Amino acid sequence: MNIHPVILCGGSGTRLWPMSRGGYPKQYLRLTGENSLVQQTALRLRGIKNIAAPIVVTNNEQRFLVAEQFRQVDIAAASIILEPVSRNTAPAIAVAALAAMRGSADALLLVLPSDHVITGEAAFVEAVEAAARIAQDDYLVTFGIAPTEPHTGYGYIRAGAQLEGDSHAFVVDAFVEKPDETTAQRFLGEGGYFWNSGMFMLQASTFMEELRRFEPEIAAQAELALNGAQLDNDFTRLDAKAFAACPNISIDHAVMEKTKRAAVIATANLGWNDIGSWTALADIAEHDAQGNSLLGDVLTEAMSNSYVRAEHRLVAAIGLDNVVIVETADAVLVAHRDQAQDVRKIVAQLNATGRQESVTHRRVARPWGSYEGIDSGDRFQVKRIVVRPGAQLSLQMHHHRAEHWVVVKGTALVTNGGNEIILTENQSTYIPLGITHRLKNPGKIPLELIEVQSGAYLGEDDIVRFEDTYGRTEKA
Repeated sequence: MNIHPVILCGGSGTRLWPMSRGGYPKQYLRLTGENSLVQQTALRLRGIKNIAAPIVVTNNEQRFLVAEQFRQVDIAAASIILEPVSRNTAPAIAVAALAAMRGSADALLLVLPSDHVITGEAAFVEAVEAAARIAQDDYLVTFGIAPTEPHTGYGYIRAGAQLEGDSHAFVVDAFVEKPDETTAQRFLGEGGYFWNSGMFMLQASTFMEELRRFEPEIAAQAELALNGAQLDNDFTRLDAKAFAACPNISIDHAVMEKTKRAAVIATANLGWNDIGSWTALADIAEHDAQGNSLLGDVLTEAMSNSYVRAEHRLVAAIGLDNVVIVETADAVLVAHRDQAQDVRKIVAQLNATGRQESVTHRRVARPWGSYEGIDSGDRFQVKRIVVRPGAQLSLQMHHHRAEHWVVVKGTALVTNGGNEIILTENQSTYIPLGITHRLKNPGKIPLELIEVQSGAYLGEDDIVRFEDTYGRTEKA
């Protein structure tokens, strides 16, 4: 029996701001190694027997991020399902279950958040294979993490009777909301409690049976959404009206807290962390003799117990203890480690004032590559544009701006009005206002160029598209 991984790739990107943002949340960041968190999630599956290609559930805005990051590690998804609106985990898992059952009526689902760290990969594989055996007996299995401290940021699972034949598997007695410090201490002392990891092993048919029992509207609307879905290149676009009609509810509240079939498998040595804050990330990072984790171009003097991360420039820090400092191209966070979780309050302020630093980085990913703002002023802005080999931008025009392009690396095939020209390094062209144009990289290496825009309005929404490889109608 094949195990069908379901990788959940939503998220708003508030807890690890300024690196994680609404348009580029933490699962796409390289926070703990050379691969992003979603890449680590997909690569972690390789050691599991009878594993199928993953089903990925994400949203429209992040579809090309997922596809590109999977391409980078040479993993092909079985499907990338696009949610038209966010509806929590129960509807997302329902759609994935129905999709898996189209290929196999007895499909097993391994449901995985895409933004967790697991360092004990051998222990993970062992736990997955044990959970699969339990799930085949019609149990809905959640993975419990043995607590190492009285953590108040996690929900807990209270284990009940042990399942016959497996010393690490138990009937779920109760799901417990995030406790206060005193209650968490009691849980740790009593034993029999596990952190709720948000990972599940489910027989798809069993899950749908229980979902129809407890939340029939979700089951019905999810089925309508999948039946009405449209294929768009590598993506499955769910029917928007049907999916929006799904109640916004988690799998825990929809099914796991109500069913009599819930089981928990106690895992050990997973090295699991959901990286819910900069403090959590600092806790798993390597430390020097002073207790500091220093990443990037960092100089310190009389520093201790601190996490300092420089992404773009030198960061110097003096005489501080127990702080988090994170530098990006357009924002710097400085926080006491004990209050790092309050970064979401800063994000709320940014959102309330309409600032873009909560949504996008200075470097913005696009399906064809990326662009990065370098400078701007009255009636002009300068961008660095990178186009992947073989990729091209849409055939487009602008009502309010003209553009100058200067190639600094690679080869550009430029459509400029009725002409097509090849530009190589140090060559340039001028695109007058209102002229139809397109940029393509016909070469084998990334194309890099500097774009100078000038005009009365320079917003990204001043684009009229005539043709587009990626099916976009509004955004660059």
